[in-house]
Amino acid sequence: MLDLRWPELRTILALGAHSDDIEIGAGATLLRLMREHPGLRVVWVVLSGGGIRGAEARASAARFLEGAAASVVELHEFRDGRFPLQWGEIKDVFEALKVHEPDLIFTHYGKDLHQDHRTVSELTWNAFRDHVILEYEIPKWDGGMGSPNAFVPASVADADRKIEILLSAFASQTSKHWFDDLTFRGLMRLRGMECCAPDALAEAFFARKLSLGGPAGR
Repeated sequence: MLDLRWPELRTILALGAHSDDIEIGAGATLLRLMREHPGLRVVWVVLSGGGIRGAEARASAARFLEGAAASVVELHEFRDGRFPLQWGEIKDVFEALKVHEPDLIFTHYGKDLHQDHRTVSELTWNAFRDHVILEYEIPKWDGGMGSPNAFVPASVADADRKIEILLSAFASQTSKHWFDDLTFRGLMRLRGMECCAPDALAEAFFARKLSLGGPAGR
């Protein structure tokens, strides 16, 4: 397995269809990156974040982003489960996000079985054509997890922090049979096994397109 180091990061764009998606898919990785890049700016965007779910999303984002040098949190109120029908309006949001010029983007897995997740992924690639994009995974009833090809080892402390915020911030979701420590830690343990992570925990991503080594010299 090739071990690649993070380049210098100034701005990260984290995109989520729903209020807890970013945290579930990339929470531990974001905590690690904010610690390892003290000047990091994080733009945190939730597309369906209205009502109680929106209040939970804002509170969770504030806790996750405590380690960022600067942050922007955007909550939109697109209708849950209807993203394909709201394509044009959501695309306008993505076009406006270009002004942030992110060095790294986290978005949904392009083959996710949830239609809202797929729409966000497709619009990410549509709007950001020359960027480093990592697609995260969301465990759910539908299945369809796939086989990710990029792994970020997580410390026990970051995994604990991620799960603690998820379970305390999203009270509206705790009645779901899968929304618990066992699911989140179990998936991280599986991905940690796959990449031989030092603390046996990791988050995994789909890296659809990477350029290695920089421009070739003459």
